[in-house]
Amino acid sequence: MDKTHAIDLKKISKEYDGIKVLDDINLYIRKNEFLTLLGPSGCGKTTTLRIIGGFEQPTEGKVIFEGKDITTAPPYERQINTVFQKYALFPHVNVFDNIAFGLKIKKMEKDAIRTRVKEMLRLVNLKGFENRSIDSLSGGQQQRVAIARALVNEPKVLLLDEPLGALDLKLRKDMQTELKNMQKRLGITFVYVTHDQEEALTMSDTIVVMDKGIIQQIGTPVDIYNEPKNAFVAKFIGESNIVDGIMHEDFVVEFAGQIFKCVDKGFNKKEKIDVVIRPEDLEIVPLEEGLLSGIVVSVTFKGVHYEMIVKDGEADWMIHSTIMKPVGTEIGMNILPENIHIMRKVIKE
Repeated sequence: MDKTHAIDLKKISKEYDGIKVLDDINLYIRKNEFLTLLGPSGCGKTTTLRIIGGFEQPTEGKVIFEGKDITTAPPYERQINTVFQKYALFPHVNVFDNIAFGLKIKKMEKDAIRTRVKEMLRLVNLKGFENRSIDSLSGGQQQRVAIARALVNEPKVLLLDEPLGALDLKLRKDMQTELKNMQKRLGITFVYVTHDQEEALTMSDTIVVMDKGIIQQIGTPVDIYNEPKNAFVAKFIGESNIVDGIMHEDFVVEFAGQIFKCVDKGFNKKEKIDVVIRPEDLEIVPLEEGLLSGIVVSVTFKGVHYEMIVKDGEADWMIHSTIMKPVGTEIGMNILPENIHIMRKVIKE
């Protein structure tokens, strides 16, 4: 992945009718990077994408593309194309003409258009579909046409706004793999918007987690999952057990009435903190061997694992395990030091 920047967002804020939906967004996107804007509905991710694409103007701040200020440039002047969740294909023309639309607007030679469109059809696995009508295509095929139409103009950046949202689960997973492979083959920058955590973790080089118009964390999928910066990220990215704790000193934490070794440092002595433990990181052990213990109060089969809720005094622990313990069983639980994640408590104003 190229380390030079394709896009820089500098102090971007956006207001609608006096309500701030983006608040001082600072973000750079590298060339050839697959970056995902992830967050719940209303977090500002689509507004950010639309500002990059030129469909919205920021109230404050600048959009820089390869070192050039494009904040006020209209979409057609940007080397950026967009694939929307609603593909906006033209139903009255065939697949070929849908993909060729932008090239015809540019008045490109007919032979060059034919060559480029066929190249795109091969890329998106729709070779031989030139003369098919849009209405005869499945959802996944329509999505491929929309991607081909965006890519045929050779943009340097492709924006994708929840493009898999209308697809069924199996096709969605297949298209995740296809999109990632396509991005690698093309070597262009993809900026992807989704509220689906698994999709973001599967596809991205970098994830930007957003909430209420503010960037909460930027990192690799592994960093975001294993080292969440705050309780929002920990809860939004997968399931988490979050309990109160006290840092006694570097690498020593107390929670659930027990002292544990951990791998975190740099906190004040006796500082009150939040402890995050992923459900899959709680190991079921014989009762006498457990650092923690509790009684199983519910069991749900999830396909690849069982989800158990274990009551330990006042705390309820969620465990994901291939080992099932029946409701009413008292069990021991262990946690490795590297699976105990410490976060500073957010000071509420």
